[in-house]
Amino acid sequence: LSRSNMLRHLVQRTARRLVPANMAHSHAASSSTSQKKLLRGVVFDMDGTVTVPCIDFVEMRRRCGVTQGDILDVINAYPPEKKAAAYKAIADMEDEALVNMRLMPGAVGLCAMLDAAGVPRGLITRNVMRSVEHFHAHHIVAQGVAPFQPSISRECAFAYKPSPDALLHICATWGIPASEAMMVGDSVKDDIVCGNRAGAVTCLIDFEGKQGYSLEQLEGERRPTFIVRSLTELSQLLQDRFELAAPPRPQAAIEAVQG
Repeated sequence: LSRSNMLRHLVQRTARRLVPANMAHSHAASSSTSQKKLLRGVVFDMDGTVTVPCIDFVEMRRRCGVTQGDILDVINAYPPEKKAAAYKAIADMEDEALVNMRLMPGAVGLCAMLDAAGVPRGLITRNVMRSVEHFHAHHIVAQGVAPFQPSISRECAFAYKPSPDALLHICATWGIPASEAMMVGDSVKDDIVCGNRAGAVTCLIDFEGKQGYSLEQLEGERRPTFIVRSLTELSQLLQDRFELAAPPRPQAAIEAVQG
């Protein structure tokens, strides 16, 4: 079995083990009075999703000498010296971005809404953990908001997006099937493909409609379940279209697994 299939099996087994015997009946009863889909966890990308876009990825590819293909895949195939130089170029740009990092409008309100409903928030980024820690310290905790847990960077043990491994791990941590989670991000090829491969609900953030995406133009595993133009719009979507509920695994257990 591939690692993704093993994680998917673990998610399904863990979710079945943690669901109380009477839960299926209660959900069936609620579905008879509401068409809302059950959602018990939301996982976010970081750059361009919960923070305002400030990294010039075209310039990053130029500095790294990557003209086509996934930039990390290409760099990882470089000879050691060239690979180190390319990652240094990426690190320099990521450090520059920390100075200009700003929280996406609507992020605090969205986090507060999910927290009030008991719905956990996770984070998966192709950035490094240093940037995640800066984001939490200066833009999340500083606003009186709890950090995203779990938070997974490209330095962690899981294959980076679009692999679904990190997302499946988070779902297993929460004790829910991927179908009861939403993956939110601004990249079709990374975030949406990751979520679709895991079997999650997917939502594409097209900030202020600048990319002009529509569902009709996106096909296969690149097609999201939803497209929104802002986190405020996402917050409304979650409240209108989903039954938001806490996962069966208590927050203390989630923090213990994360720690």
